[in-house]
Amino acid sequence: MREEKTYGALSLGVVSISFAAVFIRVANGPAPSVAALRLLFATLILLPFVLFSGRTRTAIASLRGVERWLLILSGALLALHFFSWIASLSFTGITSSIVFVTTSPIFVELYAVTVKRERTSPRVWTGIALAIAGSLILGGGNIAAGGESWKGDLLAVGGAVAVAGYFIVGSRLRPKLPLLAYIFPVYGTAALLLALTALLFGPGLAGLPSRVYFYCFIMALVCQVTGHSLFNWALRRMKTTLVAMATLGEPVGTTMLAWLILGETPVPSEILGGSVILAGVFVVLTGDTFRIRE
Repeated sequence: MREEKTYGALSLGVVSISFAAVFIRVANGPAPSVAALRLLFATLILLPFVLFSGRTRTAIASLRGVERWLLILSGALLALHFFSWIASLSFTGITSSIVFVTTSPIFVELYAVTVKRERTSPRVWTGIALAIAGSLILGGGNIAAGGESWKGDLLAVGGAVAVAGYFIVGSRLRPKLPLLAYIFPVYGTAALLLALTALLFGPGLAGLPSRVYFYCFIMALVCQVTGHSLFNWALRRMKTTLVAMATLGEPVGTTMLAWLILGETPVPSEILGGSVILAGVFVVLTGDTFRIRE
């Protein structure tokens, strides 16, 4: 029952974050401002729950110096992830951007092997290899096409590295903190850093079209407060690589939503690549290496 609950939460998280690229595209706002508004709205949505939760306030107040710095680092990595990824959508297509930004499990696994010296089973490498193969099928077309798509691809990869670090830091803090006591300061830190970025390098947060505020609020509610928070909830119960690997279902979900909502019909290579990615996710999710934490 515990495993079903955890896998169910990850599945809902994948569905929730799959809407993000579509919301960003229809919002059609400056990348720094969209990123800042997403995290700002998410922080404001969570604020009443924090104010009325004595347990959460006590947990935040009792943080030690190292834990506080880790929270700030987690927030900074989350801010870098959203800034890089949202900016990538200005240069490359939705499918290519989503594919490259969801390569984060590769960097999480590299960290686990090189820094933590963890042993990884051949089954896990097989699943990751399948996911990489699917990513190459999906994104290879845009890379071969040339133009400025390579800029978006690099920005998306940068977003993947940042979110991998975000998962790694989160896995150290989540066992010590209740969910709300973790995500509120992290989202708040990211919102502050992104707001400063929008003011310094963008048009700021005021005077934007109303659609930008509307879709950023919906994105904060659906993708951030629901989707990302479920991933953070799962970090207390699963290994970091498994949580990061589950996000590889996002390209498939986003491609389907872009087809249904934006009318962007997937080409055969996208359908094939999405199927291979799902196969990789299934292989890892069913691997014996990743057990639910007791």
